[in-house]
Amino acid sequence: MKTFTGRVVVPGTCTAEALVSRGGFNTLASYQMAVQFGDKKVKCGDQNNPDLYKKSMLGKALCLPMTIGSTTGGMVLYVVCQRGVQPACMLFSESIDSLAAAGAILGEVWTEASMPVVDRLGQDFLDYVQTGMTVTIRDGGIVEVAE
Repeated sequence: MKTFTGRVVVPGTCTAEALVSRGGFNTLASYQMAVQFGDKKVKCGDQNNPDLYKKSMLGKALCLPMTIGSTTGGMVLYVVCQRGVQPACMLFSESIDSLAAAGAILGEVWTEASMPVVDRLGQDFLDYVQTGMTVTIRDGGIVEVAE
């Protein structure tokens, strides 16, 4: 097991299976099928993200460098929380952008969903974590990754 410390954006603790993207996460493209068409498995619809495309994001620890894409990204995160189809958590190696942070925070404040978010975990985090590993978020932005 390896431990990383980042900045808490949305507080909370959880343990979940990692789903890792080495490239930027296009929030709208990734969640469009789930939000617009009710895909209950919440499979990633972003064809430009080979790490995640067609993989279920529901209840996973999304491990990402950053979000990319349109200004709707924050609203999409809020909507997935509102509908209860959010990932277990979002973990960023870099700083989260303000729109994604706003959506995640509004999801926490305005819904009953839990989606802890930690950013600034560093490139070492993203180099180490692999899809299928177990990720645990503890208080204070501590993230443990176990094989």
